[in-house]
Amino acid sequence: MRNRFLLPAALVAFVVALGLLSFAGHQTPARAQATTSVPTPSVPTPSVPTPSVPTPSVPTPPVPAALSSVGRPLFVNNCSSCHGLNAQGTDRGPNLVGLGAATVDFWVSTGRMPLAYPGAQAVRKPVLFSRTQQLSIVSYVTSLGAGGPGIPALNQQAADQSNGNDMFGLNCAGCHVITGTGDALANSAFAPSLYQASPTQIAEAIRTGPGNMPRFGPGTLTDKDVNDIVRYVTYLQHPANPGGAGLGHVGPVTEGFLAIVVGLGVLILAAYWIGIRAGATT
Repeated sequence: MRNRFLLPAALVAFVVALGLLSFAGHQTPARAQATTSVPTPSVPTPSVPTPSVPTPSVPTPPVPAALSSVGRPLFVNNCSSCHGLNAQGTDRGPNLVGLGAATVDFWVSTGRMPLAYPGAQAVRKPVLFSRTQQLSIVSYVTSLGAGGPGIPALNQQAADQSNGNDMFGLNCAGCHVITGTGDALANSAFAPSLYQASPTQIAEAIRTGPGNMPRFGPGTLTDKDVNDIVRYVTYLQHPANPGGAGLGHVGPVTEGFLAIVVGLGVLILAAYWIGIRAGATT
């Protein structure tokens, strides 16, 4: 009797192996890169947007100017090797003057800068500086020249998650997918997972367009739209699962995997058991 179940067991194992290979193949580089811990750098080659950033449509919280004196030595020791002593740019890094507080804050607060190693794009990694130190660097760079958007002011209590879903689907899901897990792009680039981004970082990315991401100014997405998108993305980070287990929140990939492994495996065993029983009664 034991030998009779060897064949269906082998078939189920084969199906499971195929499912695992398929599931692994669908793990996007974006999500893998977003959770990779990379040592902090010595001499980087940064990837920061070029400085033609529109002025924000509404006032944003100012960064304390008093922090500029604290930020200068931090910038000199960690950033000037690529961006120059006065952030004017070098052949290894672009000019940062006039990009605005939101741009500098995004790259520093997400750990993408200072850059650990050259690559297709900078990856998120453990943050090198405390929040006060981050704002100090922002204060120093913005003191060198005006321009660009400030750090966004958000009011999540007044946000409309439904509108955020619509706006995200129209403007962001093409790269980050509708669940915010990210996806691969051309030329080894990727749209990163949004699961680790803070509300401020999400809004900063929308307004400044880091890396391959387009920049969405107030003429494309209003401040209300940005606030609503942030609310939707923060929901994605901790969504409700009224239908049961979340299954990693990567959509039909995991659902199909479970259907193949569990559903098809059970059907194979059931069909084989029915065949054995039918043969025993004849």
